[in-house]
Amino acid sequence: MTKKNIVITGGAGFIGSHVVRLFVNKYPEYKIINLDKLTYAGNLANLKDIEDRPNYKFVRMDICDFEAFFRLMQDEHIDSIIHLAAESHVDRSIRDPFTFARTNVMGTLSLLQAARTYWEGLSEGYEGKLFYHISTDEVYGALRMTHPDGISAPFTTKASSDSNHEAYGEDFFLETTKYSPHSPYSASKASSDHFVRAFHDTYGMPTIVTNCSNNYGPYQFPEKLIPLFINNIIHRKSLPVYGKGENVRDWLYVEDHARAIDIIFHKGKVAETYNIGGFNEWKNIDIIKVVIKTVDRLLGRKEGEDLDLITYVTDRKGHDMRYAIDSRKLQKELGWEPSLQFEEGIEKTVRWYLDNKEWMDNVTSGDYRKYYDAMYKDR
Repeated sequence: MTKKNIVITGGAGFIGSHVVRLFVNKYPEYKIINLDKLTYAGNLANLKDIEDRPNYKFVRMDICDFEAFFRLMQDEHIDSIIHLAAESHVDRSIRDPFTFARTNVMGTLSLLQAARTYWEGLSEGYEGKLFYHISTDEVYGALRMTHPDGISAPFTTKASSDSNHEAYGEDFFLETTKYSPHSPYSASKASSDHFVRAFHDTYGMPTIVTNCSNNYGPYQFPEKLIPLFINNIIHRKSLPVYGKGENVRDWLYVEDHARAIDIIFHKGKVAETYNIGGFNEWKNIDIIKVVIKTVDRLLGRKEGEDLDLITYVTDRKGHDMRYAIDSRKLQKELGWEPSLQFEEGIEKTVRWYLDNKEWMDNVTSGDYRKYYDAMYKDR
């Protein structure tokens, strides 16, 4: 296999750390450079198991720093970029849209321009190069809810080739779905997607864009729904649910997303878009009830005894009602499909958080931010 020098941005984050681990372990002939600014959600302790591998290197850098990234491209002879670094929490974007525009839009543009400048200056040009941009299903906006009331999850979508279940609506996000972002977060991601495609159309840069549904699994920062609620259930704190909890999301286990990124990176077609989803729609309130019952059971409590922790709060501004990804293109063209459905995935996820309470305690206390100084300040 051809040796590659790959930058994975945001590699200390939730999804990024799973992608870094997969590539480092699976491709020892590749050099994997984990580039992360280490903001609140970047945690190098996520990668303790591979930090001393000879094909792994960590670089602390802001993706908006064009000059620094251009030097890195030159010094490390970078031929591929897998771009995951992003501000991603919708609530934070509502409070601080400027940070999201800076990181998600200008940061992506900085990477694109540095890569273009470096690659165009090489004798082989763009041959063997790739800029792979990871995005979200939220750029598409919201889908209609047409599922009859009173029927609870789980539902796999009609888009699934082996599904006989109903979904929450007739529509699904396709790669050709018109963009209609509704939050500052999704607007910033939509803009970055457009810049990536524009660099292909204008300069001929080899690019791929993927849009993925909600991820869950180990190492997720506990401001997101599932790890937040697991931690709150453990400590018997209230579980704040937006509105009536009827918003629907498609859920994908994070390791399945990492596998999809691997397949698309190696086999995907340049200039294509691929949707990545779990064929696995759930109402938020139904997910929460499953999480409660699973945590209770694994802690030896009476299953469901913590359901009374649910507290309904004012709904989020601009809260989209339903997302649902159609992944058939990825299935048919590249052979990927999710390996886990939610019940199995949530069991693995809850067990991981219960078995790694030290990780959770370090994250919730902020002590994880000391890890960089302990491990890297003298390197």
